[in-house]
Amino acid sequence: MEPAYIYFETYGCTANQNNTEIMKGLCRQAGIEITNNPDIADILVINTCIVKEPTEKKIERRIQDLQKKYPNKPIILAGCMPEVRKFKERNIYLLGIHHIKDICKLIRKIYENNYHKDEFLAENQEEKLCLPKIPCRNKIGITQLSEGCLGNCSFCITKIVKGKLFSYPEARILENIQNDLKAGCREIWLTSQDNASYGLPEKRKLLELMKKILALKGKFIIRLGMMNPENVLPILQELIEIYKNKKMKKFLHLPLQSGSNRILRLMNRKYSVEDFLFIVKKFKEEIPDLFLSTDIIVGFPGEEEKDFQASLNIIKEIKPQQLNISKFWTRKGTEAEKMKQIDKSIIKERVKKINKFS
Repeated sequence: MEPAYIYFETYGCTANQNNTEIMKGLCRQAGIEITNNPDIADILVINTCIVKEPTEKKIERRIQDLQKKYPNKPIILAGCMPEVRKFKERNIYLLGIHHIKDICKLIRKIYENNYHKDEFLAENQEEKLCLPKIPCRNKIGITQLSEGCLGNCSFCITKIVKGKLFSYPEARILENIQNDLKAGCREIWLTSQDNASYGLPEKRKLLELMKKILALKGKFIIRLGMMNPENVLPILQELIEIYKNKKMKKFLHLPLQSGSNRILRLMNRKYSVEDFLFIVKKFKEEIPDLFLSTDIIVGFPGEEEKDFQASLNIIKEIKPQQLNISKFWTRKGTEAEKMKQIDKSIIKERVKKINKFS
């Protein structure tokens, strides 16, 4: 027996959304219909995220609800959660972040009663390009540049899950984008954990890639996703010149995380507040219509009132068009889990104050 209908839910980042697009495309290619109605689906897929504890708890509750409502339906947990969580429940099947292309193989094994979870959790350099996919957004194509990162932030569980940086081949990235353009996409989103780390240690790799992307024929816009300041700094002026191209969306996602250098050191971030401000200043000087997005973590262990006030002052100064505020949540297996935590009531009050600027 093979499933006739499959249902997907997705949580988390743009890369996760792209992974779901690919899984849907592969399933449809295999003759399985995609449905938005879990009632008629033969198998359910939850593409998970574990960056924040509230999201993880929300997914856990959703899994429990689905198990209760559909006790006999197989549930595939894809994405990051299977890499760090153990599941012993009946009808739960795991598909790790490095095995997205194995979705149909996993489904076949489930229906053959031949599933072995370790087969779909092993570390693997999986290139997620030039595959059939069903876009989640009209006219927008998502292209991943890499998997993993070079950082080692003390609060981040994603590095534990995704591993070291694995940059995808330039030629395949270009082919993936061309496929999306031929399919009618008019905006291309480039995504990864840190786009500025693409191709490192060769610092010009991202610049070379961007020039080739922008040279592709056709009317389209490129949206370059999140970049960490330490990897932007060495290529800053050349990157600004790239942004001046009419095909570039004037969108800069540059995470600050804290306005205190002391807290940045505790976070094991590889840049200073001054580095961040210098980058923002240079971009704003030369890209007047810049849309600035930044991230702040409130209540990191050791954050004193003066540290929080420093973050607040910088947000007031730079006036980002988009401010992504995260309460600090301990993530199992990270360095920050071992640090002395701040009282949750203090974090709550600080979040209220900074929310006024979001």
